[in-house]
Amino acid sequence: MALLDLWNESPDQVRDKQIQQLIAFAGTGKLLDGSDCSAELRAFLAMVPSSALSAYADQCLAQSFTDSGLALQDVVNEMGTRLGADVVPGRYRGKATEVGFDGMWTFPNGHSIVIEVKTTDAYRIDLNTIAGYRRSLVEEKRIKEEASSMLLIVGRQDTGDLEAQIRGSRFAWDLRIISVDALIRLMVIKEEVEDPKIIQRIHNILIPREFTRLDEIADVLFSAAEDIRQEEAPGEEVGTSPQPKAKGPKFTPVAFHDACIARVQPRLGLPLVKRTRASYSSPDKSMVVSCAVSKEHNPDTHPNYWYAFHPHQREFLKSAEKAYVVFGCGSSARTLLIPFGEFDSWVAGMWMTETEDRSYWHVVIERNSEQYSLRRKKGEGSVDLTKYRVPDDV
Repeated sequence: MALLDLWNESPDQVRDKQIQQLIAFAGTGKLLDGSDCSAELRAFLAMVPSSALSAYADQCLAQSFTDSGLALQDVVNEMGTRLGADVVPGRYRGKATEVGFDGMWTFPNGHSIVIEVKTTDAYRIDLNTIAGYRRSLVEEKRIKEEASSMLLIVGRQDTGDLEAQIRGSRFAWDLRIISVDALIRLMVIKEEVEDPKIIQRIHNILIPREFTRLDEIADVLFSAAEDIRQEEAPGEEVGTSPQPKAKGPKFTPVAFHDACIARVQPRLGLPLVKRTRASYSSPDKSMVVSCAVSKEHNPDTHPNYWYAFHPHQREFLKSAEKAYVVFGCGSSARTLLIPFGEFDSWVAGMWMTETEDRSYWHVVIERNSEQYSLRRKKGEGSVDLTKYRVPDDV
């Protein structure tokens, strides 16, 4: 049975497998350029959660097995996709007629990064070779010289010799280093934030500036993003109109997005991969989902749920042919799944908050027993949402 079939039909059989075991299940069990084994492994990596990618990277670095370096190359390239880049995987083995890069990542701002993956820096790296890959891609007009750079992704934390090698070379302003561990942490940050400005800052970390090694910057960004996430998460729980702020302790945000997605995924019929705190998509991005969650307010008298819907979320949902909004109402047991086309037609009638740095619509859902309705501005009718609740048997 093919690796993807095993994942789709019996995920428990492969969930705890080591990556070398997964390679054995894929195609002929040998990673070769253009092989079924390679295609199956990459498709599988595109579907698993980021925690699995982290585990597979650790296995490639901690264990010596056939093609461990090649497997790490595929895992790292999938991390690039999770970071938001359009990734072109490179070759496993060099070929005279093709450029031998490990991966080419192009971010939404148009900057392209040619990556080289190394399990260790124990041996001196030929920087001219890596620069030659970039030069060839420029000559082939696949990237622009002024909007491209190089990135060494290494398994070891101690890269002092390699950093010195780069600083003393003519590539000091075009080439940077990051460890696999720091790259994983950047990926996790990106999945925990929602603000596009923060995501852009994450991308910029990988582009050459004045630092050679990026791990320290990643540490700072990790702490800053955590603070921002804690401050912004309550923004998803906003009132229906300007109201005085309640006194007392600050609200602790709820977080059960993944549980809601697990509930709707069987109904949608495609695996969904987390992209940001609230954004999910199928591996090929043909289907996108925005998920918001709220605690239950006034549970004894008038159960209701508050959310914010941002313009960047609206644009994300417009990017795919199939798009849905998901609302978790107090817990994943009360999940609403609404086609975006229908939800978008209701947005104009919602309250909206606009400030200097951001704007969002207020989504207010009320519950009466098992009946759900969307409350909107005065003069705009409420919308019955009951039919969108995901039943318990799904």
